[in-house]
Amino acid sequence: MTLVLNEEEIMLRDSAAGFLTETANVEAFRKHRDNPPAAGFDKALWGSIAEMGWCGIAIDEAHGGLGYGFTGLGLIIEQMGKNLTVSPFNSTVLMASTAIAQFGTEAQKQEWLPKIAAGDVVMSLAIQEGSHFDLDSLSTSVSMQGDGFALKVEKRQVLDAISADAFVVVAKGASGYQAFIVTADQVSVRNQSMVDALSSGTVVIDTRLTAEAQMDADSLNNGGLERALDMMNIGLAAELLGVSTEAFELTVGYLRERKQFGKVIGSFQGLQHRAADLFAELELCKAIVLKGLRAVDAGEDLSGLASAVKAKLAQISQRATNEGIQMHGGIGMTDEYNIGFFIKRARVLEHTLGDFHYHLDRYALQGGY
Repeated sequence: MTLVLNEEEIMLRDSAAGFLTETANVEAFRKHRDNPPAAGFDKALWGSIAEMGWCGIAIDEAHGGLGYGFTGLGLIIEQMGKNLTVSPFNSTVLMASTAIAQFGTEAQKQEWLPKIAAGDVVMSLAIQEGSHFDLDSLSTSVSMQGDGFALKVEKRQVLDAISADAFVVVAKGASGYQAFIVTADQVSVRNQSMVDALSSGTVVIDTRLTAEAQMDADSLNNGGLERALDMMNIGLAAELLGVSTEAFELTVGYLRERKQFGKVIGSFQGLQHRAADLFAELELCKAIVLKGLRAVDAGEDLSGLASAVKAKLAQISQRATNEGIQMHGGIGMTDEYNIGFFIKRARVLEHTLGDFHYHLDRYALQGGY
């Protein structure tokens, strides 16, 4: 497995970087924060993303996608992290389409994946129930009712909940995990104010579902759910890499400009050591994220690896953003400087689908420690 990008991947990365830097950058994020649209995202931007084929980049050709692979998806997500791009890309493309591909029925794949690839729908994953993500703590909320199912549950921290046309809902029944595709007219949503200014909500479900809404329970309970979550966490780690890299670059730029005691503060040896150490950690992070993305495309076992990737990027994103704030000094927490946006985004990403401690513990258990 090579941990360097090939020519096509470099072109994709650079193309994504160019588009997002121009149209979906940090200044666009600032405008979104100050005046968020009713949908929670810019529909014109979402249309442009779909037109470029990004929504279907990891969906196979048989279901309307490009079949380019998960590495390409990760490269785009990384650039979105660098630019703090506001879109339902994570909820719809990284999470919902991955879940459907891993444990959806063939009929559900044929119905929903082409719509996702075309950018025609917004979907989200509804799985977390408590204040923190913990798959083992899901309540028993599914019961049989005639030839269908009754589902009564509240799902928290659901990305883009107010704008979603449908949800992949993962719950627990008497005989194991169950998953359903539930449309927006079957739920109620309480919008939430998130520290990173992106859209999230609590989804309240109390409805009867037909058998056609049920996803493939065998696939779900025989590795499909775990693999889907592993893929999602590797994708989130790619965004954390983008956030961390940009936070570091902003900090280095500040060190080169800010003067104290008549000297540029970047000339102070103590700050140089801290920056150099963080640079080395970020280079390691680039390698481990790429290893995770390559492992998905190769069909390798992700157990252990995905949690190692997420835990490492959660740890280093904390460090990169904390160091950024500290080396900017008190002014780093003012609204005038962009560095504060990155620490907020990093914290939300870290806690999505399991934080550093959750994944470090999972990695240890997977390794038999």
